[in-house]
Amino acid sequence: MLCMQVLTPQPKDNPRKRENDMKVANLLGALALLALTSSFATAYDPSPLQDICVAINDTDSAVLVNGKFCKNPSLYTPDDFSFSGFDVPGNTSNQLGVHVNIVTADLMPGLNTLGVSMARIDFAPNGGLNPPHYHPRASELLLVVKGTLYAGFVTSNPDHRLFAKILKPGDLIVFPFGLVHFQLNIGKTPAVAIAALTSQNPGVNTVANAIFGASPSINPAVITTAFHLDRKLVEDLQSQEWVNPT
Repeated sequence: MLCMQVLTPQPKDNPRKRENDMKVANLLGALALLALTSSFATAYDPSPLQDICVAINDTDSAVLVNGKFCKNPSLYTPDDFSFSGFDVPGNTSNQLGVHVNIVTADLMPGLNTLGVSMARIDFAPNGGLNPPHYHPRASELLLVVKGTLYAGFVTSNPDHRLFAKILKPGDLIVFPFGLVHFQLNIGKTPAVAIAALTSQNPGVNTVANAIFGASPSINPAVITTAFHLDRKLVEDLQSQEWVNPT
């Protein structure tokens, strides 16, 4: 019996087809990478609008995080989106000679979810000080309206670079997100500044208040070592009352 072997012809190598296949493969790879990076970009935890939030399984006892509950849109009024009182000078008769009047969503409900707030800062003459502090949830843009201020900020570890200027009416300065900054009235007359912040609840942590006015008090050994201070001086500072500029 005669057996015949049938040979299947092999396709000829086509350089152009191979090149097209490589282009398609590269395109698919690029699309896959783009999809992956897009998922990383959208899958992140939004910045909190409060310092701490303890988890709870009981939804009846829970509170809304990152903003306030929204009221019925049919009940909105113009008053929700306006505020009066920035023309009223703040009382600067305190240890620091400063008063900060900040308008957040608590005072102007229409700010809720918009990510902005504003503050008026009044300084007493000859040294009124908005002491070194930082905003854990915002950058700040400050406009001098009246007087002369020495203002600046310090960068983070390891450089700790100081960027500071003397500002006069009409001058602006920006304080980057989370960096320690300050303003000092170096003039002989009262000073006023207006600040815009990039959060409806930027928060503020005054450095001296946090270190020496913590409740309960920080162990003096911590501050003594960290600040190269005498223990008796630390204990004396901890016993003092620390003014809240706001």
